[in-house]
Amino acid sequence: MLIQFSVTNYKSFRDKATLSLVASNYDKKVREADNVAAFEDFSFRLLKSAVMYGPNASGKSKFFEAFNFVRHYVRDSATDFTAGDKIPVEPFLLDETSNNEPSEFEVIFLHNGLRYRYGFELTEEKVLSEWLYEKATKEIELFYRDEQFITTHPKKFKKGGVIAKQGFVRDNQLFLSRAVQFNDEISESLYSSLSKLRTLSGLDEKGFQGYTMSLLDKADYKQKILKLLEAADLDIEDIEVEKLDTNNLPTDLPKSLKEFIKKESLDNEKVFVSDVLTKRWKYNNKEEKVGHTHFSMDDMESSGTKKFFALTGPIIDTLENGNTLFVDELDSKLHPNLVEKIVSLFNSKSLNPHNAQLIFNTHNTNLLDSGLLRRDQIWFVEKDSCGSSELHSLSDFKKIRKNEALESNYLRGKYGAIPYLEFFNSFTSKFLEYENEG
Repeated sequence: MLIQFSVTNYKSFRDKATLSLVASNYDKKVREADNVAAFEDFSFRLLKSAVMYGPNASGKSKFFEAFNFVRHYVRDSATDFTAGDKIPVEPFLLDETSNNEPSEFEVIFLHNGLRYRYGFELTEEKVLSEWLYEKATKEIELFYRDEQFITTHPKKFKKGGVIAKQGFVRDNQLFLSRAVQFNDEISESLYSSLSKLRTLSGLDEKGFQGYTMSLLDKADYKQKILKLLEAADLDIEDIEVEKLDTNNLPTDLPKSLKEFIKKESLDNEKVFVSDVLTKRWKYNNKEEKVGHTHFSMDDMESSGTKKFFALTGPIIDTLENGNTLFVDELDSKLHPNLVEKIVSLFNSKSLNPHNAQLIFNTHNTNLLDSGLLRRDQIWFVEKDSCGSSELHSLSDFKKIRKNEALESNYLRGKYGAIPYLEFFNSFTSKFLEYENEG
């Protein structure tokens, strides 16, 4: 489970911003059994979900991009970066100094009953520092890197120590990623854990629809996907994947693409999908069921149906395996009531026994008064006068009554993180002047 994520000097975040999933004691009696996972071996409890609110261009998506950068850089730095390659990190650009300063990222998480703290500091040119700590009762340093000088724990990180001494890590690579290539057991285990912290863009369901389609080949997953579609009141009886006939490809496909598809099919046994079909009931004029028909997912289903179908795979997989799922713009294209039901899957002791986590941003303010969320699960992102994003929790506001109308108070600006729209008044008057002059 994710405990905490911090970012400094990345895109719209100049100063350190920290999202904590540690449950507060102030809300201890609010939905404790459903929304919180307790760990007897540690002195903290962890939240199963968190939501971010804020105006457009406040930095909500940039925070998610920061986490996605960590995930991809850990995955790719050892394999995709050759000597001299620039690191695709983007510092804060709206002041005179941050562009020349390093960006910093740190993730704290639970893995196999232990607490790990991993982070790194870098520029476009190189990794300046990198660290990994393990904690059962007392925090132990597994390794610390100062540019190309790396110290490792003599017993717990032996193989990593050999890699460090041999100089097998380039200045634009992460030591953790490089250690995975040399089969260091701790690094491999943590790499696997970090890869399970997934990020999705709710604005582009095509980016994860393929994952859901791959799960349809597994009977148990398919049944759960169909049940979730049924629960969403989409009137879909079945889903069928129409596979591309590689021996009868469309004549208008470019020759190079045809050759690629045939080669991948033969050499790597890849399956190419031409469409996803939804199966629906047909009715006569007496409203009696008389058979079925099929709709093309791409051409005939609504954008909301397409998005929800694409989400079903990651949602079910995350719940089944106790992983963490970040979704940027979860509410895009979806009805507010459906978004509420998605959140309720995670904030449930019975439906989420493996303590999976959902972290998302939204403009759906109905959730604030839904009774599904505790105050420590609600976060706000807003920019200061210099364009730097700041992150704070509703639990930071100490004088909030337990029965407070959160939605109306948020919309009127009590907690900040709403757009400043006073200029609309002057725009309206000016616009009317132009219209009258015309």
